[in-house]
Amino acid sequence: MLTAVGVVAFVVALLVSVTLHEAGHFVTARHYGMKATQFFVGFGPTLWSRQKGETEYGIKAIPAGGFVKIVGMTTLEEVDPGDEDRAFWRQPAGRRTVVLSAGSFMHFVIAALLVFGTTALLGVQDRDQPVISGPKPCMAQVVTIATTALPSSTPDASGACPAGTIPSPAFAAGLRNGDRVLFAGGQKVTDYTAFTKVVRASAAQPLVLVVERDGRRQSVTLTPVKATRVDLADPRNSVEVGAVGVGQNITTLRHVGPLAAVGETGTQLKAIVVGTYETLTKKLGTVAGVYGDHRDPAGFVGIVGVSRVSGEVFDAPVPFASRLAGFLLIVAGLNLFVGIFNLLPLLPLDGGHIAVLLYEQARDKVRRLFGYAGELQRVDLNKLLPLTYAVVIFFAVFTVFLMGADIVNPVKLGG
Repeated sequence: MLTAVGVVAFVVALLVSVTLHEAGHFVTARHYGMKATQFFVGFGPTLWSRQKGETEYGIKAIPAGGFVKIVGMTTLEEVDPGDEDRAFWRQPAGRRTVVLSAGSFMHFVIAALLVFGTTALLGVQDRDQPVISGPKPCMAQVVTIATTALPSSTPDASGACPAGTIPSPAFAAGLRNGDRVLFAGGQKVTDYTAFTKVVRASAAQPLVLVVERDGRRQSVTLTPVKATRVDLADPRNSVEVGAVGVGQNITTLRHVGPLAAVGETGTQLKAIVVGTYETLTKKLGTVAGVYGDHRDPAGFVGIVGVSRVSGEVFDAPVPFASRLAGFLLIVAGLNLFVGIFNLLPLLPLDGGHIAVLLYEQARDKVRRLFGYAGELQRVDLNKLLPLTYAVVIFFAVFTVFLMGADIVNPVKLGG
């Protein structure tokens, strides 16, 4: 039930984001005196519309986006007599740039407000807490900086671990998700890094853990096995250390003040931008494996996959505040990604129109340096139509490709 609530909430959040994106274009265009004749959410047949002034507002049947119709967006469009001076392409370059970039700007504002609101009202993830996640029956034997996808942690029908994995000592010892480690090998544990260092130094040696579970202390004995992991001192290197097959649970939130929330907001937005960049660069090679058995959970995912993950976040066995924070950060991340993506210099994206506009202005300045005194020479958009169609087709095929993978081979929380 909660999974469905999360999916519906994500769809609603997406539609609100799209509406605000289009509102950015609409408000700035109207501010500069341009004529906007339509403002619609969705595509396809019209479900409802109302004329107010010179603009028709409405909702269409397919909730997959939205649009604002601004008169004279390009020189290829016909403009009714009397509207020539209000046509988009006749406006100064600065004004057109503002209108074109206003959609992405709204996504950036949404992302910043969501992250700040989440941080200030709900808190931030307590990244240092020694609370474990998992464990699962099997764990990867080798994990290096080059690892893009972990093998399955589920045994086969005979109970044997899949290739590339070994039985998890933590699972065998009965450790549970949410256990807080208090002592490891007789040493008091104050953060997760300290716990990791003790485990890594105890390969093939019995290790006694004292954990807190449901308010009670319990003693657990397990023996870390030798495995290859990323070196804590130098992530570029790999070392053979002790491992037990657990990760860090960071679902607990820590409350911070307003000023600290501002700093945390910047940190989280930076992390989202870095993650977006790495997905678009370092994760390109994972696209071919989205239908495979070891799909990279940190790789490319489509809108269906994101909505599914949002549903799982709402259904996760963690406090409601943590679930709500996780959901809001997903929506914030999506908005930041869409805002950046929309500025790529490719038609028909807004960034493509901005690129054409800037090219026209730069070319005109260079010509005038050499004595040209005529009118601004416009780019012939007819020559760019084949490239525009190619981009549209590519994005459409890629979207359907990822959608299929999200349906038949979905990414799930925890890999």
